[in-house]
Amino acid sequence: MQASGPSSSCGDRNAIEAEAARLLARLNSDPTPQDEADICTWIESDPRHAVAFARAEAAWEAAERLKSAAADVTLPPLQAIVSEEQQRRLSRNIMVAAAVAVMLFIVAAIVTVRTFSGVERHATAIGEMRDIALKDGSTLHLNSDSEAEVRFTSNGRKVRILKGEASFDVARDAERPFDVEARAAVIRAVGTAFNVRMRPSLIELTVTHGTVTVHSGNSIQQKVAAGSGAVIQPRSIALTRLGTKLIDQRTAWRERMVELDGETIEQAAGEFNRYRKAPILIGDTRVSALRIGGRFRTTDSREFLSALQMSLPIRVVNGEDGSVMLLYRDEYPAEAANATAG
Repeated sequence: MQASGPSSSCGDRNAIEAEAARLLARLNSDPTPQDEADICTWIESDPRHAVAFARAEAAWEAAERLKSAAADVTLPPLQAIVSEEQQRRLSRNIMVAAAVAVMLFIVAAIVTVRTFSGVERHATAIGEMRDIALKDGSTLHLNSDSEAEVRFTSNGRKVRILKGEASFDVARDAERPFDVEARAAVIRAVGTAFNVRMRPSLIELTVTHGTVTVHSGNSIQQKVAAGSGAVIQPRSIALTRLGTKLIDQRTAWRERMVELDGETIEQAAGEFNRYRKAPILIGDTRVSALRIGGRFRTTDSREFLSALQMSLPIRVVNGEDGSVMLLYRDEYPAEAANATAG
């Protein structure tokens, strides 16, 4: 597999920031209801869009404040205070000063958004997990290849999940609710423990202690209590009652484990690929639908691959780049092929 390099990521980021600036300008120039709906759809379609739009808004507000301050300054006519030669020299100096001012403004806007906004960013690499103690006494747990932003003020506590999966042990503070934003959803908690996983088309919520309130879209709201979960989409929240076994399975990553209970090999490989830089690939469609159960360490997928070969008609082929290909083993005894790995 060929991964995109840093220049590609930078190009994507620049394109997103440019689009955010364009849409913000559109929003501030008498937009139609359809314009507003299109802008909201773009923001909700990708967490990077939401971040870029928020930064553009902050820069816009800073610029408006600067314009307002400049409008209050009144100077006499230029001809009344300098000669023609002085005017030419002054014009050149103004151009230079203007260029410097623009650069300083850009730097100031970046500093304002990234530093003075009080946002802390936490991230994990592939295969890495982190337990982060927050300043209110809560704990943020980040799974592999995940990213979140934290911003605490005197009025509230906010965490935005940008990608991946996070678990929260929230310290009780009745005066300051704890809000977790994930795409279009906002999960509010006080003295609660819960897990949030961002999947490609939905958000999976698991509540292990207390109760949370979930908002999605403009008016949808649901309460989710301990032992329950929710499947959250932009315009719907589907509540689910979870058994202890399923909750343990969803939160096994906190113990650096992958717990399988009859998942297909395709699903199981997807779980392990969250913790591997080189993926497990399926090279035969007959392998995909086979099922396996068991508890395996995220740090050592060799246990999982060994169980596959011992219990199922699967052959493992190692690639030079560290990837693994799963192929169907035709010579595997028919009676053994029907067994379930445990």
